[in-house]
Amino acid sequence: MLDGAQVTRTLAARGIAPDASQREAIAALVALLGANGRRARSNSPAAHRGVYCHGLPGRGKSLVVDTVFELATCRKRRLHFHEFLREMNRRLVSEPRGDDRLGSVSRQWLDGVELLCFDEFHVHDIADAFLMGRFIDTAIGLGTHIVLTSNYAPDGLLSDPEFHERFLPTIEQIKRCFTVIHFDGARDYRFGGEEAQVPHFFAPLDAANRETMRQVFVRYEGSETLDPVTVSAAGRPLAARAAGAALLWADFENLCVASRSHLDYLDLAEQWHGLILDNLRTEWLSQSHTLQRLIWLVDILYDRKRALFIASDEPIEAALSGLEGAHDLSRTLSRLAEMQSRAYRNTLDGMDEVSADTPADAMDGSS
Repeated sequence: MLDGAQVTRTLAARGIAPDASQREAIAALVALLGANGRRARSNSPAAHRGVYCHGLPGRGKSLVVDTVFELATCRKRRLHFHEFLREMNRRLVSEPRGDDRLGSVSRQWLDGVELLCFDEFHVHDIADAFLMGRFIDTAIGLGTHIVLTSNYAPDGLLSDPEFHERFLPTIEQIKRCFTVIHFDGARDYRFGGEEAQVPHFFAPLDAANRETMRQVFVRYEGSETLDPVTVSAAGRPLAARAAGAALLWADFENLCVASRSHLDYLDLAEQWHGLILDNLRTEWLSQSHTLQRLIWLVDILYDRKRALFIASDEPIEAALSGLEGAHDLSRTLSRLAEMQSRAYRNTLDGMDEVSADTPADAMDGSS
């Protein structure tokens, strides 16, 4: 049976001494899984069916939850929120019309899952709010244990005043049925790490940095030939500077200025272990849709532990600091800090251990 000491030892082996909020979360998660993670009986009280961890980026929410998830021995799934929405919408398209299509698809999706972990849970869109409300209600009814990490307290979900009231029943259900824990530590664990051996962010856009990026591509692909190519992203063409077995090299304008969605980025993360994001003009980041697409892209690559190299006209982190107009920018800055450090274990750096033609999604621990 999982216990708190086991979780603490595992974190200690990774150089982490849990702070007060992390210890509180560990205790809540161990209590949730006290019956070896088995589903609660359908006639048992709905309280304590889940744990909701929220707080500023980099405070160790995912670190603690992922550690518990690894140690749990029940039937389990962990996935990023964008990935979940894609799966649900694909199922809804093929689901026959009926009085409760969302409930039917939710029950199908949850079949056989005893522990479900969502990373970076958020609700910014009313359509997603309806979907999540019915899904959470179904999961609680089935007795599924649910663990959510979020940058938002429950009351901060779907903050748009035009729609917030319509999501209040689900917010109240979360507060009633979940143990809600605020990660309020002062330290962002993603900052201050030792820089990676291979630089990841380049500025300005000059010949020297272009040559450095070419060397990065050659290092992992083993070929000096760089030919423009058109690849597929979620069924749509994407023009790229080069594409190998491990790395995709594409311009920021084609990936984030053009009309793309999280579905495109999920597809790319499943095809390649790393991305070279080239020719980023920081003035484009003042456009809210462009900035939001970059945030989605970073979120998805980070969740899949993909490598990211960025070439911009000005240092990317300085350009992002202080910007407004998109959700979750603080999380992006936190994740970019880790993605250029030695602490970030990405699948591209693990290519020496696998065949160069191994599909990117074959190395996902969450698959």
